[in-house]
Amino acid sequence: MEKKVASNKVLLIFAIGQLGWSILAGIISNCLVFFYQPTKAELDLGQTEFIPQGTILGLTAIGLITAFGRVFDAVTDPFIAGKSDTLDHKWGRRIPFMRFAAIPFGAVTVLLFISPFKAGSMANAAMLFVFAMLFYLCMTCYCTPYNALIPELGRTQNARINLSTYISVTYIFGTAIAYLVPNIASRFMSKLGYANSYRLSIGIFAVIAVIAMLVPAFLIDENAYAVTTPSKTDTISSLKSTFRNKEFRTFVLSDILYWIGLTLFQTGLMFYVTVLLGLSKSMTFPLFATMTAASLLCYPFVNILSKKMGKKKLTAFAFIFFSLAFLVTSAAGILPIPGVVYGVLIALLAAVPMAILGILPQAVVADISEAEKYDTGENRQGMFYAARTFAFKLGQSVAMILFTSLAIIGRKLPEDNVFYGFGYRLTAIAAAVLCLLGGIVFMRYNEKSILKKIEEGQKNA
Repeated sequence: MEKKVASNKVLLIFAIGQLGWSILAGIISNCLVFFYQPTKAELDLGQTEFIPQGTILGLTAIGLITAFGRVFDAVTDPFIAGKSDTLDHKWGRRIPFMRFAAIPFGAVTVLLFISPFKAGSMANAAMLFVFAMLFYLCMTCYCTPYNALIPELGRTQNARINLSTYISVTYIFGTAIAYLVPNIASRFMSKLGYANSYRLSIGIFAVIAVIAMLVPAFLIDENAYAVTTPSKTDTISSLKSTFRNKEFRTFVLSDILYWIGLTLFQTGLMFYVTVLLGLSKSMTFPLFATMTAASLLCYPFVNILSKKMGKKKLTAFAFIFFSLAFLVTSAAGILPIPGVVYGVLIALLAAVPMAILGILPQAVVADISEAEKYDTGENRQGMFYAARTFAFKLGQSVAMILFTSLAIIGRKLPEDNVFYGFGYRLTAIAAAVLCLLGGIVFMRYNEKSILKKIEEGQKNA
């Protein structure tokens, strides 16, 4: 049976799912470490150190928990991808996972911020560990099948870039919404206290996120647009075959380096704003909104230029430009520039690469998986996206250990000490170096070869 070509309306409905899960992912990326490893200023506002704050070989409890969560997440990605690729269900291969994972995903996000035992208790840390594992499992069960639909709904180069643009927009909006948590929490703080105000705010956003995730799960008929014939390749063999693809390996290595750097930056954003720039944490959202608005202005140009000059050159340029933004961040508060002005400068610098890297990497993976389909005759899109996330989530786990270990340097020194917050500067420098290395690696990606395979495969289909 010939499949329908997904209209822009269908692609936009699909993108709403990304809005939902990016809200939840953004809450964890932006708030979890900030909540459980509070600065002196947050402690003065009434926050509690719910879990042990000491270190083991320089590693903090929250750093170990989040890092292990990312490793667990990475390991489960290929497993869920394999189950999705081989699923034989009347709703399709991807939609069943999305329908059943959305509500638990939102619920566990809220539970991550519940600490019922006494302050500094190992019991709180143990509970946090359990819910962190459940969070990453739920995220994998939704996101891996969701991402596998990208090449199946975007079957042409133009449609693929358009879809990548739409989901990038909703990803940015979802992440921006997550940055609103401190602003909303501040409205309840006088009545509920520090921790409970955050919990209530996160609960509100989790409900919004779940509704958004359920939209494509119930409004898109997968059978009408995608090939739902189950793959016959087992998970391990499929994963091995995926990593045997030379161009995919090149992409993945650059992606790992990029995500380590980006995770360092995202995790540190609230700290950069409050400690390095000396601004209120409520300024995080306006600054992120500035970056988002500037980035969205770049989207039409990225969409047009990528179709004319290809994805490789633009992506490599974005890596280098992001490195510059991270370096400028590392000098925050040193130069005699007002904090708000400096924050806006960082936001504007980061906006351009954020637009490019928000759109093109997903399209690159779609290209590689499509070329592989014509080479092997098997539809293993789920495994390509899972293999990508498997790799970069391992990188994110390294980033969480690296950030939480570096961040404690100078964290509790007096604010007038020259080394106060020095660890946060080191995280931004590390992000810049890693992102630059990612760009250098990506220059080895052979885009022409991949596009030629797709073109020849479509002619012979």
